[in-house]
Parts: sequence; structure tokens; C-alpha cells
Amino acid sequence: MKRLGYGFLAASLAALVLAGCSDKEEKAAVTKDGKPQLTALITKHPLTQDVNKIEWLKEIEDRLGIDIKWQEVSADWDQKKGALLAGGDVPDLIIGPNAITDADYVQFPGLFEDLSDDVDSSLPNVQAMFDAKPETKAIATQLDGQIYGLPKYQRFWPGTATRQFINQEWLDNLGLKMPTNWDELYTVLKAFKDEDANGNGDKNDEIPMDFSPTGTIGFGFFQPTVLLGSFGITLTDASGSGYYVEDGQVKNFLTDERYKELVEFLHKCYAEGLINKEVFTQDYTKYQSLARGDKDTAKVGYTFGWEVTDRFGNELAPQYASMAPMQVTAGDDVQVSWDYDYNGLNYGVNMITLSAQSQNKEAALKFINELYDPKVSMQVLFGSIGTNIEENADGSFKVLPPKDENMDPGTWKWTTTWADNGPMYVSDDLKLELGTDMQSVGKQTEPLQKALDAIDVENDVLPSMFIKYSKEDNSKLSLNNTNLMNLALAKYSQWITKGGVDKEWDAYLENAEKTGLPENIKIMQKYYDDYKKNQ
Repeated sequence: MKRLGYGFLAASLAALVLAGCSDKEEKAAVTKDGKPQLTALITKHPLTQDVNKIEWLKEIEDRLGIDIKWQEVSADWDQKKGALLAGGDVPDLIIGPNAITDADYVQFPGLFEDLSDDVDSSLPNVQAMFDAKPETKAIATQLDGQIYGLPKYQRFWPGTATRQFINQEWLDNLGLKMPTNWDELYTVLKAFKDEDANGNGDKNDEIPMDFSPTGTIGFGFFQPTVLLGSFGITLTDASGSGYYVEDGQVKNFLTDERYKELVEFLHKCYAEGLINKEVFTQDYTKYQSLARGDKDTAKVGYTFGWEVTDRFGNELAPQYASMAPMQVTAGDDVQVSWDYDYNGLNYGVNMITLSAQSQNKEAALKFINELYDPKVSMQVLFGSIGTNIEENADGSFKVLPPKDENMDPGTWKWTTTWADNGPMYVSDDLKLELGTDMQSVGKQTEPLQKALDAIDVENDVLPSMFIKYSKEDNSKLSLNNTNLMNLALAKYSQWITKGGVDKEWDAYLENAEKTGLPENIKIMQKYYDDYKKNQ
């Protein structure tokens, strides 16, 4: 999407919106049998089935007497969004984690409905969430008091999304110990490559290291940037654009010498054939399937993921162990850290938005309110009652194991429902027995717990979703970040696969400064300091 001057953009958009309105019929869309008809777009996980087959969703539509025409997006949303918003004719509802961002609201004024006046009158379930969890209202409310996107609260998640796993069986086969620093990791990965680690007689079918696809606009979970914790850097919610806080100072690791050292280490591994050669071209589905191996033969040695059965499947999961954060070299006196994700996992920003042009606003509000009913929200997260959840006589609930015994609980959840990508309010008083995957996540987090407990949450965690920027500053941050990530992500993959970070580093720093990064850090520091003062 081309970046236009704010005034020209606003004028252009206004013209587009007016043109779109003039072409529409005055009366709201209805089905042949008279049901209000809504259009909705959802950014869903690649594993998730056709949303029209989701039982709880069909039940809501029937209960409310509405019909929803769904558009599903599982890839390249950021590219598709630009054209959609520039066109001005958006669906009634857009659903997905920060699918429409605060910066989008600034760049496309008037396109989305301000819900601040609707919460008390038409969204009692959202109001209940705001009352019980005031921080959710803070997440949703812009500086001018308007609310365009509603948040979520899902309650059960631990302090981090990313765990690092290593094949303990491979270590045992080769007489190796669990690595505790990068040097030992390199030695282990070399052995995984050069020897028949999985014991099937083929020395060439092992992938020593793999990590998830890098996003098109920033970093995400399950990527080696978490190894910056070896230097004491605490990422927050994966620090997708590189920003983090250290001793109360906003910084960006993309211009940090410690990031350069990590990239050099990853290139060393890649050049030796220790990292999956398709690591920057594979999609998430391929990333998952590789780790599932070939029946009982594992293919991946060291990798990152959410939970062991989710990452490796039921059959191979017992081969893998969760690892503690590593030092860079033996004897380092740095307090290692890790990615702190509690807020990002249990809360969410801009999970659902309503078009200001909706002809069926009343029906849309009823649907939104229904999603925030705790009993419905539980199904948004874990799947439908009956197939995914059991309702007990005492009013409590229990997450059921997958119907397919060969499927792990995490995959089953993502396959059958919106899961973490949906708007929801899973209230604290809802009685729910979690599935085996969520129970085991705690056990697999134990090796990381010492590092997580050592994090100074007050001074080393960037509370991004709780900080709201002015429209002007939001525009500056968005534009500068786009320029920064266009530069940084291209160099990241290039330096890991082809090398050259040391030679190009100084020129890269100069170019990074030209993207507006210093201005962004100055802006963010001011708002961070103001946030701290008001706590």
C-alpha cells in the first residue's frame, strides 16, 4: 500500500466512502427468508477448518436469527488489507488478532464504527469484561475515548509462548549432554548432522535445527530471536519490530551488537548445513509437518514451539525435552532472560471491528455481544460443546481429547475452532478442566521458569498493548516501522543464509537510522514513561 500524505489520504478516503455509500441500497441486506445478512472477514490459522462447519458458530447464527457470509484469510493478510482498506468498502465485521491496527484507524478515519457508546447499551457481555478486567477497557480505548477494536481475555496461558525443544533420544544415541551454551549447541547440532542421530541408517535425513517462518512485517513466536535472552535481553510478545525495554529504557535489538552476534552464530550454523535450508521459504504447515517426522522416525533435532505434542505429534513427543535458556559461552555472568508473553497470550488487541457503513449494525452488535458470553468464548477458544468440550451436571466443563486419537490436542483445537485468533472473554469464574496439552505446558515451562521469574516486569517488559499513542504519533510510528522492517527482515534472512553482516553492519546502522528508528524510540520512551507514572 502506498503511503500518502495524511490530508490527501483523508480526502481520498472520504470520497471513496461516499461513493461506496451512494452505490448501496438504503435497506439492509436480508436473506430470502428475511434474516439480517452480515458480511465478515476472519484472519484464521492455516489449520482451521472452513468456518461454516464450526458447530458453535452455526448455533449462534441460528440463535440470533442472522446469516453471515464469511471470507477467510489464512496468509498474506497484510498485503490484502492494504487494498481492502484503500477501497473503502469493508465487510461488516473483521475478526482476528490486531487484524485492523490502531495505525489503520488513524490512516482510514471514518471507516470503522466507534463502539464506545454501544458497550453499555448493546454489548453487556463486553461491559462485564470491562468491569471485571478494567485493563481490557484500557487496551480498547483510544486517547480520545473512542473504541474501534475490542480486545480479548482468555486467562489460562503461561508466561511465555515459546519453548525450545531438543531430541533427548538423539542426545542419548550419540552420548551427548544437553547443551547449556551456544558453543555446546553448535557441537550438538554438528553431531546431529554428521552422525546417524535418529538411528535409521541414513546420515542425511536429519535436520539439526529448524524455526518458524519469519513474518512479512515482523518477527513472531518460535524463532531464534528468543536466544537474545542469552544476553539478558527480554523480548515482549516476541518483540515483532525489535523493540524491548532494558532498565526502563526503550531500545531496539535490530541495531544492537548483541543481535549482530546472534546473526553471526546463525549464519555459522546455516553455512555448516545445521539449519533447515528451507527455513525462510517454508510455510507454517510445512514447519509443523517436518517436526512430525516419518511415523516413529524423528527428523528435527532442535527447534522451537508451544507444546511438545503440538510440535511433534503424539508419537514423537516422548523423544523431546524442553530446555532451559542457554548462556552464550560457558561462565558468562549475565542473568539470562526469555520472551515474556503473559499479557500477549492472555489478552489481545483489536480482535474484532465493525464497519461504520454496516447496514445491519444492530444484528452485528448482537453477534459481537454473543461472542463475549463466557460460555460461548470458551468454545471460541477450545471448540464446540459436545465435540470438544463436555458440560457437566454441576455447570462446570471439561476439554475433551481429540476425536481422532492420532491427533494431538493442540492441533485438534486449531483445526476445529478459531482458538486464540478469536475475540473472547473467558471469565475467571468459569469452571473448566483443561486438556492434556494445556496441563503439560506448565511442566514444559519449568526449565524456563527461573529465567522468567528473574525478569523485572516493571523495568524490563514493554507493555505495548496498554499504551495508546496520539493519531500523529501513531502515523509516525507506523511509517517508520514499515521502513525499518523492510530493511531489517531482508537483511536478517540474507545475513543468515549468505553471510556478510560484519562487512555491512555500519552501512546497515546508517540506513536503519534513516528509517526513523531514533524518532520512534524517542516517541515510545515518552509514552512508556507516562504509562509508568500513571500506574
